[in-house]
This record gives sequence, C-alpha cells and structure tokens, in this order.
Amino acid sequence: MEYMQAPATSSKGNILCCTCGVPIPPNPANMCVACLRTQVDISEGIPKQVTVHFCKQCERYLQPPATWVQCALESRELLALCLKKLKSSMTKVRLIDAGFLWTEPHSKRIKMKLTIQKEVMNGAILQQIFVVEFVVQSQMCDDCHRVEAKDFWKAVVQVRQKTVHKKTFYYLEQLILKHKLHMNALNIKEIHEGIDFYYGSKQHAQKMVDFLQCTVPCRCKASQRLISHDIHSNTYNYKSTFSVEIVPVCKDNVVCLSPRLAQSLGNMGQVCVCVRVTSTIHLIDPRTLQIAEFIVMDLDIIRDQKLGAGAGVRSNKHTLAEVWVQKTSEMDTSQQYHCRTFLGHLLNIGDLVLGYDFANSNINDEFLNKMNPQHVPDVVLIKKSYDRSRRVKRRNWKLQEMNRDREGADTDDERQYQDFLEDLEEDEALRRNVNIYRDAAKIPVESDTDDDGAPRISLVEMLEELSLSDATGGEGADMMTD
Repeated sequence: MEYMQAPATSSKGNILCCTCGVPIPPNPANMCVACLRTQVDISEGIPKQVTVHFCKQCERYLQPPATWVQCALESRELLALCLKKLKSSMTKVRLIDAGFLWTEPHSKRIKMKLTIQKEVMNGAILQQIFVVEFVVQSQMCDDCHRVEAKDFWKAVVQVRQKTVHKKTFYYLEQLILKHKLHMNALNIKEIHEGIDFYYGSKQHAQKMVDFLQCTVPCRCKASQRLISHDIHSNTYNYKSTFSVEIVPVCKDNVVCLSPRLAQSLGNMGQVCVCVRVTSTIHLIDPRTLQIAEFIVMDLDIIRDQKLGAGAGVRSNKHTLAEVWVQKTSEMDTSQQYHCRTFLGHLLNIGDLVLGYDFANSNINDEFLNKMNPQHVPDVVLIKKSYDRSRRVKRRNWKLQEMNRDREGADTDDERQYQDFLEDLEEDEALRRNVNIYRDAAKIPVESDTDDDGAPRISLVEMLEELSLSDATGGEGADMMTD
C-alpha cells in the first residue's frame, strides 16, 4: 500500500465575502468586487452628460472662459478640451485612461470612455470604466459675430490713390492674397478711389499699414475717436483710423522732375517714364497727358552712347533707339514725329506703339513749362501694343480675388483689369510677387498665324489648382493653394 503525496496548497488562505459569502482573496473591505461596486460608485459626482459649444462659422470650440480653439474630431486637442470640462469634478479620483468612442459626425454627440481609480473602504483600490457624453451646441464666437454685424470694428485702414485706373489695387490684391493678410479683416469694402479694410483690433490694422509701407510708396496718417469710457476700471474704448495715401505715380506714367531732383539723380532728363513701382519709384530717362497710338516708320539703334560727367547708372534691360513714328489717325498725311525711346529691343518697323503726344498737347506743368523747348520731346513712347483679343483667347491662367463689398459697378473696371493682366505678362519681375494659377477649364485657342510676339506666361510659373475632390474622390468646392 502506497501513500500518495497530498497536493501543494497556497500558503495564503481565502476568506468569505461579508455580503454574499463567496470565497475571495483577503482585501481591506472584506468584500468581493461585485458587492463592493453595489456599495460604492467612484464615478459619483462626475457628470455623465456635458455641453460643449461649437461655432459653425469658424469651426472652433469654446475653451472656457473665453478662448476659441480649432480642434478636429477625435484629436488630442479635442480630448484635452473635453477633459478640462470634467477637471473640477475629478479631483478625488485618478484618471487612468481616456479615449473617444465612435459617433456619427453629424450627430452633435461626442462620447468619451474614461477609466478611473479611487481608494475606498479601508484602503481598497477600485477601478471603474464609464462613458461621458458631450452634447455639441452651436454658439457664434465673438469674432464671427463681429463679422456678421459688419459694424463692430475697432480699426479701419483706408487706402486711397488719386489716379484714373485701379491697376495698383489689382496688384495689391494679389500681394494681400499671397501673404494672407485679408484673413483677419472683418470686412473689405471697395469704394471710389480706394478700398477700406475693417479690423477687430488695432494690432491687425497696424500690421496691414506696415505691409503697405513696405510694398508701395505711400504716406500714412493715424487718428482715433473715443467711443466709451468706464470710470470704474479706467478703461477707454477707441476706434482707430489709418489713412494710407499711395503716391499717384504708376507704371508707364510720364514724370517731370524738378531741376534740382533731376541733377541729384545723376543729371537725368527732367522728363522721365516710370517703368516700375515697388517700395520705390523706378524711372528711366528717354518721357498723364493725351495718349495716342503710333506706327513705327523707321528705327535706328543707338550703340555705344557716351554719358556725360556725373551721369548715373545706365539700364542694361533696355536699348536706346531713334524712332520715326506716325499717328494712326494721321495715316493719310505725311506728318511724322521723331523721338528717342528706351524700347529699341522690342520695336520693329510697322509695329503699333502707345505713347504720349507732347507736340499737340496743352501742357500745364510748373517745371515742364520752364524747360528749354528743345529738351521737351514731341512724343514719348511707352509700350508696344499687341492684339488684345488674341491675348485673351490664348490666356490659360487666372488670379484669385478677395471677397469684398463693392460700392458701385464701374464699366471701365474690366478694361483696367485686362490692362493689369497684360502688365503681368509683359513684366517678369512684377509677377514674381503674384500667385498665378493654371486655368484648367480654359483651352487656349492657338493657330500658326496667332504668334504676334506678345509675351506669355509659361506653365512653369503657374500653380496648380487643388480641388477637394482630388483628396476625397468626390465632388467638392475648389480651393486655391499657395
């Protein structure tokens, strides 16, 4: 007869639950987990349903007390925002884990699963998992409310230029879009001789003024008006106005310099042509008055011209030439005009060219009338003329536009806008600061006889237009990319 060895037993004995009598390992509460949960709810005091506020206009959530933050669904930023709503009620428990449960994006419900721990009944640690539901309620933020009101503004930037065209504002519009300076504007209003930008803070308006002063030659005046005054907190509420006046000199304008200024610029001629306007004005010496169209009858390039003593820097981008031109309106006569021009590298016999007729104009200028008549040219040529209809047909690019209120429709705006587009095609330096997008919807019309030498913008300089359907595979609104 053999004796069998008894199985090994645990040295730690079990106890019976004081409520249901089930054998359990010893614990400070002497109760099983099921009975302990019936006696104690560690999530008590933590709300199971919380309200969060969401602005539909700007798609931001309210982070109390008054901060609006951008959060994507199920993002870390949204998780932190929701936990802050529960922070005051979770001071006596320890958060172990938190995560989102999937909900329908349009249900206006956000569900979060929380895992917490708490010490109960003589040191026993109880862990519990529960779900908190966040109800999304719509509330317009202060910034969007000001935009909708359209009159709640703290600062306005009034940009003006006393000219007969708007090409400067078309150029500024492209620069503002490229640098996204219009994003902080509450409203943009286009009026006669300029445009107004309304802002909710003086700092945003000052940023726009600084940008304008670095972009175009201008002068600025600032003023402010007291709106209200709180005598208890000694706070003042002002509305600020920045008046920005852009110099009324544009590309292709004729400028007459004073004798002293012309001498200080390297003994330039007093009659100059503006070839570019940036933060400074770029002038060239060949010469608004009457505009006429001329035909080039003869052309003679001037080479190796010697400059006098004290002369300034000479342009390497232009070619000096002597030209004989005739007005298109005087083709039945023998009247021709002789002049010097800086467009020798562009002109050929038979070309059409735009210029200013000094010989038949009534000139009323303080400095020009005092000049020696021999120094005043009969004609000042400005730019070569191309067939506009052909250029429009083969133009396969476009520009962005700002959303703005227009005071009144001007029938001349379209012609001025086309002039600006032609300036972009002709001036490579000008379009370096502009975002140009390929127009996929437009098929340029081209033929063997259409090449008249007009400058074009290459595909390398164009940006592609991004559509939301490219990323989702469905239909969506078009969106420009920088």
